[in-house]
Amino acid sequence: MKTLKFANGDEMPSFGLGTWKSAPGDVYEAVKTAVKLGYRHIDCASIYGNEAEIGAALSELFADGVVTREEMWITSKLWNDSHAPDDVAPALQGTLDHLKLDYVDLYLMHWPVALKKGITLAESGDDFISLDELPVAKTWEAMEYLVMAGGCRHIGVSNFSVPKLSALLEVANRAPEMNQIELHPYLQQPEMLEFCRSRDVHLTAYSPLGAPDRPGVFKADDEPVLLEDKVVLELADSLGVSAAQVLIAWAIARGTAVIPKSINPERLKQNLKAAALTLSAADMAAIAALDRRRRYVDVQLWTPPGSPYTAANIWDQ
Repeated sequence: MKTLKFANGDEMPSFGLGTWKSAPGDVYEAVKTAVKLGYRHIDCASIYGNEAEIGAALSELFADGVVTREEMWITSKLWNDSHAPDDVAPALQGTLDHLKLDYVDLYLMHWPVALKKGITLAESGDDFISLDELPVAKTWEAMEYLVMAGGCRHIGVSNFSVPKLSALLEVANRAPEMNQIELHPYLQQPEMLEFCRSRDVHLTAYSPLGAPDRPGVFKADDEPVLLEDKVVLELADSLGVSAAQVLIAWAIARGTAVIPKSINPERLKQNLKAAALTLSAADMAAIAALDRRRRYVDVQLWTPPGSPYTAANIWDQ
């Protein structure tokens, strides 16, 4: 299994299990099955609403001797309503309580968007706090303290643009070590990839298969289906693998981590096998030509009338 190495020598498996959209009742079995198959990296977030179930699965796996805590890499994320400095540590503690862990390996600021305390998903512009009022840098100071206090080993961000990540790097006492963003052949983000390589920031690719099961609010009637792309299907056929396996192998070959979600035991097994799949230079070149700058997960939730946030000022495009 390939890994991403951090400055202190810690190594995160490049392949992991995503848990966004994994419903309660499903994620418990998915985590247990995945770990027994050989998964050692689980990606979580408080907003997914399933961390308690993941914690129950992990506790049983540890108790049964299937795996040790030290062999697992667990990531979680700070939700948008807990950006105020005094709310950051309690938010992490809530995650640790649900996961039944003493620490997470990586803790990410989920979005560069701030909501008022207690607002899970905004219903109006009044539910937001602007970044002028609550800057990312203030939240980050509290995130840095989490590492010193021992609740997490590494900290990073998610859904940050190059300008936002660059600005944070300029003021951080402890540099963000990860940016988790949407990455797949239709949204390759080469500028971000180059920037992060130059600044020793790792990247994790979410929605690597095009998120076909994401909520309807993110979908368009005429959207392209990544898993049905002709080039991807032809490569899969030539290699004797699935389209999903090609997409996972492509992400790992670029030097990023990748966290496909599945609750299906057979797909979990297939996805893991993709971590060992090698694509040729010609294969990579064919996929490189597919970039459409097409997001499957956009910012409709953060841009209702009256919101201080827009697609332009979130993505800086």
